[in-house]
Amino acid sequence: MTVEEIIREFRGEEGEAASRPEWQAMFWDLCQEAIRLCMELNSNYHTPEEIRQIMGRLTGREVGEGFSLFPPFYTDFGKNIAIGRNVFINSGCHFQDQGGITIGDGALIGHNVVLATVNHALEPVKCRRNRYAPIRIGENVWIGSNATILPGVTLGDWAVVAAGAVVTKDVPPMTVVGGVPARVLRTISEGEAR
Repeated sequence: MTVEEIIREFRGEEGEAASRPEWQAMFWDLCQEAIRLCMELNSNYHTPEEIRQIMGRLTGREVGEGFSLFPPFYTDFGKNIAIGRNVFINSGCHFQDQGGITIGDGALIGHNVVLATVNHALEPVKCRRNRYAPIRIGENVWIGSNATILPGVTLGDWAVVAAGAVVTKDVPPMTVVGGVPARVLRTISEGEAR
């Protein structure tokens, strides 16, 4: 079984493959690896280059040039995160990445931001089965402290999410949103974005 086969199950509603013992065993091992790497990242001082290396091991792919992160950082899976160039992630962020998280070049992510790609079925007959939907963060997006981005949300290029917002639906490019649930507060003019 491969990481790609595990990730394939994280599309839409949880399927039958997730009930197979070999799938569950590998998934559990990958989650434990994510916990171990987050503990390694968060328990000691690391140079910026060491942080990039740990994040590369955590995500299973090269982390973009110019990446920086202030620990602590938490994720429950790790292998379904793609990080662009010149991305900054501030301390205390929690990424629930099973459904997939893509972060575009130049994104700024504030303190204690939660990116959640998993939800659960409400119907009792489905026994809280997982539902997965990816989060896509465009280029030069700014997410303020304590914001939460929910499954399936896309943040367009140059969008801004105000501190404390709960984003439940897509945000167009060059738009500022805030509140619970988040709503459009204003648009950004072309001159402001450059």
